[in-house]
Amino acid sequence: MLKQRNADQSRHELLEAASKEIHQFGFHAASISRILENTSLTRGALYHHFPSKLELGYAVIDELFGGYLRQLWLEPLLKIGDPIEIIENSLNDTYAIHGQELISYGCPLNNLSQEMSAIDEGFRERINAQYEKWQDALSLALQGGQETGTVRKDINAAEVAIFIVASIEGCIGLAKNNKSQATLDSCTRILLDYLYGLRVVPQAGRS
Repeated sequence: MLKQRNADQSRHELLEAASKEIHQFGFHAASISRILENTSLTRGALYHHFPSKLELGYAVIDELFGGYLRQLWLEPLLKIGDPIEIIENSLNDTYAIHGQELISYGCPLNNLSQEMSAIDEGFRERINAQYEKWQDALSLALQGGQETGTVRKDINAAEVAIFIVASIEGCIGLAKNNKSQATLDSCTRILLDYLYGLRVVPQAGRS
């Protein structure tokens, strides 16, 4: 039991160090030596858990980046309530926890999509799977709002979900390129204005 726990801890330590390295430098420029310098582990331990750098990259997407997405977006979107408010809260939580990293280095999923999707099918499939989970969760939440009467019925929830993801990723990408909190704030404010416009407007009572 202790041996398994230690192995799990070692694996997680490697994934955490690798995720930071890949986020900062990209996959191709990521250095195994630098990853190991940020752990207490040996090269042999790394290759015990991950036979290649490619497998390590895949695991970072599936386990680390996927875990962040699940915590900040997928699980909150399952809750009952106003989906627009939930989306706004998830945005605020994402920026509160990862905001400076996003401005400095961008969104790790989007970075890898730009770098790797055209040249490695394994990366493309894994990144696409994460985006589809995000879009599906947003779409289902918006559909729930339509059913409860808080979200306009004239919108296509699936299409809006794609637009929301694209807008968030675009806002972060521009903020990264500008190294600007103001860019992120301005772009996000316009996105939120759009989201507020998806709410059902209460009808005035008849006199």
